[in-house]
Amino acid sequence: MVFVEKRRLFEVIPNRLIKFLTEWEVRVMIILSLTLQILLITLGKRRKYICKIWIRITLWCAYLLADWVANVSLGIISKNTLDECKKGRDVKDPLNQLMWFWAQFFLLHLGGPDTITAYSLEDNELWLRHLVGLLIQTGLSFYIVLVAFPASSWLPVLSVLIFVAGLIKYGERLFSLRAANSENFRDFMLSEPDPGPNYAKFMEEYALKEAEGFYVEAAEVIEIPVQDQHSYPNDSGKLIAEAYEFYITFKCLFADAILSFQDRDRSQPYFQKLSPKQAFDVVEVELGFVFDELYTKASIIYKGRGFILRMITFSFTFISLMAFLFFCDKGSYKKLDLTITYLLLVVAMFLEIYAVCVAVNSDWTRNWLSRHEGKTLSSLIIRSFQQPNEKRWSKKMAQHNLLDLCVRDKGTIYLTIHKFLSCFQINNYLEKHWYKRFLDVSLELQELIFKELDSYTRIHNYPTSLWNRKGSFTLENYNNLSNTKEGEFDQRILLWHIATDICYSLENVDSKGQISEHSKQISDYMLYLLLQCPFMLPIGIGTIRFRDTCAEVKEFLEERNVKNNKVKACKKLLKVNTEVAPGKVKGDRSKSVLFDACKMAKSLMERKEEKWEIISKVWVELLAYAATHCRGNHHARQLRKGGELITHVWLLMAHLGITEQFQINQGHARAKLIVK
Repeated sequence: MVFVEKRRLFEVIPNRLIKFLTEWEVRVMIILSLTLQILLITLGKRRKYICKIWIRITLWCAYLLADWVANVSLGIISKNTLDECKKGRDVKDPLNQLMWFWAQFFLLHLGGPDTITAYSLEDNELWLRHLVGLLIQTGLSFYIVLVAFPASSWLPVLSVLIFVAGLIKYGERLFSLRAANSENFRDFMLSEPDPGPNYAKFMEEYALKEAEGFYVEAAEVIEIPVQDQHSYPNDSGKLIAEAYEFYITFKCLFADAILSFQDRDRSQPYFQKLSPKQAFDVVEVELGFVFDELYTKASIIYKGRGFILRMITFSFTFISLMAFLFFCDKGSYKKLDLTITYLLLVVAMFLEIYAVCVAVNSDWTRNWLSRHEGKTLSSLIIRSFQQPNEKRWSKKMAQHNLLDLCVRDKGTIYLTIHKFLSCFQINNYLEKHWYKRFLDVSLELQELIFKELDSYTRIHNYPTSLWNRKGSFTLENYNNLSNTKEGEFDQRILLWHIATDICYSLENVDSKGQISEHSKQISDYMLYLLLQCPFMLPIGIGTIRFRDTCAEVKEFLEERNVKNNKVKACKKLLKVNTEVAPGKVKGDRSKSVLFDACKMAKSLMERKEEKWEIISKVWVELLAYAATHCRGNHHARQLRKGGELITHVWLLMAHLGITEQFQINQGHARAKLIVK
């Protein structure tokens, strides 16, 4: 009875469909795998300068599907091979031999393209899982090669070539993942264990001379470090070489390691001589190197052994294509299968050539060329193939505005989507992204940030305390704003954000200048970080404060029937009497800062000419505080999303000496015995 029920269940699927899937499953998998590989190699490196969500979704799907398709396909081919052997069928059948050849390309695809090894930093932590995958999938591919090899055609030989190329590619990917693993990334930057000068031997000599009756004194020898002389180069290749040197030293920040004061003394004078654009250019190149090392195969392919391995994989793929084209007897194969085989070989060659082009046009190659300028024939040849400088980050910053979210009319489309998503309890995601927009990080904004940071280094010498201040440097010079120095960091962001928005909205159009525009941009950017990247800010209850503040704004506007008119809403808010502190009336249960912000906005608007100077300086200080209190791995995480302005500010501050990670004061003490 049970057997009959099972038979009826299988009869639900038509035999034609089962036969179609059996014949076409591998072919469909090949087409899908090729498509995914092309997506990965063409979009993998572009994500570091594209901040749009479409590229992240596309890459995420391609990254997850690529390994799954290759693993499943290898499993299907190996199972079919085993079944054919058990049934005693002709394993030398042309279709079987062709499928065994195809199987090796799936191992090649598992190695992945050079432009992406990890979708996120968490993938680097799973390198041991990929090691297990390497052993299993290599074993399956090798088993298929062994079964195919007794044949008298060229295909088994070509299968060996593709197998070796795939093994090399998979090994490169595994090595890159292991090198970018947080533990190994930190260990690779550690120098050899340093026992220091031989203290025991020194004291033996000291005691011996003292026993002989001499007056002995240990005198310290002061060593004056030799400072490196840097100057900003006009040639972009020289700029990249300078940035590479700083990258080698400062990349330890991404592993939360420490630096010496000598490192600061080398970088600070160099950056103080640069213009804002030049300083951000150097930081941009450095972060490009970091992205490549954490998310691509850069840790191996830009070295001597990487060049040798790339030559091997390129040669083996090219030989396989030529051999199949001119030497293999193709009369016994179907045209469709031949087309798929040519497609596999041609796409494999395309991926190799594309990878070479990406490597030639990378900053790693430009750095090598700058050190071998005109010295070798290869450097001249490589430079002739190079394109203009590549993009290294999006130069965009996201914007989010609290009052816009509360005042704007949501519209029918928004309400419909919100209602639908609320069924799945993900409606908050819509609220965060619906009004998010992106603005260019202009040269003028870079200039404002750089000059403010540079002024602190010059006025306060080495202002390591700046990273522990929340805008109080500016406010110390203004008496009526003393009450704004208190509060948690997320509270200060919301308070200053609303106050800035009110001041900006009520500003006359003719009187709005660059400084007010930049202040508004940083304000909206900091709110975006608070809502969507809270891990980049100090720990707090920013989400709770934001929700409570939004609720109070909406309640206030509904009572006064204000809709879709931000200027009118700001005027209504400023009319509220705030002589009594809102905390005394509302208590501590609600974390809203709405009317505290209104009170601050009134104080700021009284200053008129000084208003925007105060606001801009405070926002730069808040941005600097947030940057230095974000861990290095969180900054590294955002590099795959087009980069963040706060990350560039963080690294720039480190170069200017504004970080707590300068903790090695000096080198070895040098002492000598003075015998009298």
